[in-house]
Amino acid sequence: MRGQPSLCDVLTPRSLDEALSLRAACPEARPLAGGTDLMVPFAAGRLPDRLFLNLWGLEELRGITVSEDEVTLGALTLFREVAAHPLLQREFPNLVRSAKVTGALAIQSRGSLGGNIANGSPAADTPPSLLAYGADLELSSLRGARWVPYAGFHTGYKCSLLASDELITRIRLSRSREGGFHYFRKVGTRQAQAIAKVSLAAWGRVAGGRLQELRLALGSVAPMPIRATGTEGILLGQPVTELPFEAAHQALQADISPIDDLRSSARFRRRVAGNLLLEMLRGLGPA
Repeated sequence: MRGQPSLCDVLTPRSLDEALSLRAACPEARPLAGGTDLMVPFAAGRLPDRLFLNLWGLEELRGITVSEDEVTLGALTLFREVAAHPLLQREFPNLVRSAKVTGALAIQSRGSLGGNIANGSPAADTPPSLLAYGADLELSSLRGARWVPYAGFHTGYKCSLLASDELITRIRLSRSREGGFHYFRKVGTRQAQAIAKVSLAAWGRVAGGRLQELRLALGSVAPMPIRATGTEGILLGQPVTELPFEAAHQALQADISPIDDLRSSARFRRRVAGNLLLEMLRGLGPA
C-alpha cells in the first residue's frame, strides 16, 4: 500500500518560536525538513506518522556562520551548501566529502545536516565526519537551548537525547585543527547514490612523532553512528613509526557490532572496517 498524502496533516510555522510552540503542543508531529529520509517509507506505505511539523521555511535554521574559533551551521544547512563552502573545504574536508557522497544532486539540494542527524540512521553519511570533528549540537525548546556533544547524542537505534519538545537548531565545529590530518572513506555498492556498507572518518594530530590526538568514527557497523573509543585508546600517544596495527585492529573489532542485512554481511563489514583503519594508519608519517 502506497502512502496517501490525503491522510496526512502538515503544520507549517512561520518562525522558530512558532515551531517550538507547535513542537511542545503537538509532540506527536514529526519534524519535516527536506523530507529525503521520509520519501522511501512514505511511498512504500511504511511510514506510520500522519502529522508533520514542516521546518523547511524557517530562515532561523539556515546559514553558516564563521568566527575566529568555530563554525556554526544551521540545522537546515543543505549538503550542497556544505560541499560548496570554501572554509569547510579547507578546514573540514571530511564533512565536505561525506556531503558530496550523500545521494544524488537532487538529494543534496534538499537534504539537511540536522535532518541527517535527527533521522538517526546508522548508515547516514555525515554523522561519522561530525563525530570525528567533535561536533556539538544545539537542542532548542520553549524551555531554552542547550548544547550537547554529538558523541553522546545517539543512545541506540533511532533513539537520541532529543526531548519530545526539542528541535535540533544548530551544529557547532571547533576550528582549532591546524596541523591535523583528515581521513574519510565510504564503501558502498558503487561510488555514488549508494547507502554505505561501511564508512570511517578520522581526525587526529601528530606531534613530536607521536599520535597526540585522534577521533575515529564509523557508520553502518553498529545500531548508530559510533566513536571507536577503544581503538583510539590503543593508538593515542604511540609513535607513528611504531603504531600497533594488530592491537588497533583487534580493538576496532570490539568497538563495532555490525549485523547481516540486505546490503551486506556482518563479516564483510568487520573486514572492511579493519581494512579502512589500517589504510588510515599507514597513511600517517612522522610530523
